[in-house]
Amino acid sequence: MKKWFTIFAVILMGILVYALSFFDTFSGSGQKEKGDTVKDSEQIQLTFWRNGGNVAENKAYEELVASFEAANPNILVNMKSIPYSDYEIRLRTELAAGNPPDILTIDSPTLGLYANTGSLLSIDPFMRKEGKIDDIPDSTLKGLSYKGQIYLAPIVESSIALYYNRHLLKAAGIPDPPTNPNNPLTWDEVLEIAKKVNNPAKGVIGIDPAQGFNDGESPAYFKTPLLWQFGANVLSPDGTTASSFLDSKEAIDALRFYQNLYHKYGVASIEIPGGAFEEGKLAMTVLGSWTLTDLEKNHPEFKLGEDFGVTPLPKGKYQFVPNGGWALGITSKSKHPQEAWKFIKYVTGYQGVKKYVTITGDIPARYSVAKDFPELNEYPKNIFVQQSQKYSKNRPVTPAYPVVSDAIRRLFEDVGIGGKDVKVAAKEAVEKINTGLKEIK
Repeated sequence: MKKWFTIFAVILMGILVYALSFFDTFSGSGQKEKGDTVKDSEQIQLTFWRNGGNVAENKAYEELVASFEAANPNILVNMKSIPYSDYEIRLRTELAAGNPPDILTIDSPTLGLYANTGSLLSIDPFMRKEGKIDDIPDSTLKGLSYKGQIYLAPIVESSIALYYNRHLLKAAGIPDPPTNPNNPLTWDEVLEIAKKVNNPAKGVIGIDPAQGFNDGESPAYFKTPLLWQFGANVLSPDGTTASSFLDSKEAIDALRFYQNLYHKYGVASIEIPGGAFEEGKLAMTVLGSWTLTDLEKNHPEFKLGEDFGVTPLPKGKYQFVPNGGWALGITSKSKHPQEAWKFIKYVTGYQGVKKYVTITGDIPARYSVAKDFPELNEYPKNIFVQQSQKYSKNRPVTPAYPVVSDAIRRLFEDVGIGGKDVKVAAKEAVEKINTGLKEIK
């Protein structure tokens, strides 16, 4: 009897297990066990293109994609990292061919070029409803907007400051400059310091005011703030002309001051040897927030506080620093805009930005994240953070920005390298930009 009871119990248990599994299968109420995966046919696949970054940036994105996919098993993000030098060309080619990715990164100054052609989806409704834009500085949002619509979401910001060699300043009897982000030196004060430390006989250069003379976007990023600080702008508020702005009295004053550093006072040099700052041959130089990590990694013998210091970017009549960087957007041809936004919301939200900043050490675009990192609220990183939040300004958002950027580069080369009459150089830059604006129309 006991034997039959046992057999009956086993059969009954089997029927019960089968019934439960049958109910789960067809009712849809069953939950997936650990280790279960969503079938390929059930997954939404997003393509994500971004510019190739350094090791830390690549790692940050890889971890963000992995954690997003773990939290959203029905969405697969196919991320492609493209070298910086090839990125713009490949992206524009695919956009023109009608085969763009769902999500992409864009260097914010070039936003107007993509938004004007209809290549980007406005994420304004998403950002205003779910993007917590009160947590992002207005100056940052302005640089991510075109014609009143937000098109990009930021992860991190950027800023620049004046780095100085402590030994060279001390030898000239000059105390360390201020560290308060709200109390920078004026350019006139910096000029006086540069005169005292400049020593051609020993090969010592007083200052590199704006990262020398490079190609690409660097000249516009580092040099445009000087125009703002003297009260000038590159374009009119409506972005239709450079006339009476880039050639205004304020712009001429800024350009003449810059030119005088090279040709009148001789405290700046057109050619600066590599490693001049670290080797004690350059007293002051304007560098980015990212340089702190580079110096620590590549020049550990050149120590912050001992060998060099950081002071806020000097001001003219006004205090301004540049902002802008790579931000995320959705292409207008994406078949999955809701899912694409879900990914962007995750990456650029509090947790995503915090993870990214933890890995890269960059300046977060969100106030809330900056507050949570003690080192970002202490010298010297607090200088970059507070400048970014309080005194930053975006480069012009215009479809003609590539022309604007090139015109700025050539303008500063003409007055800095060539010593060209500043009024003539400014007039030529204005004509070039206005021609570009007309061609866009």
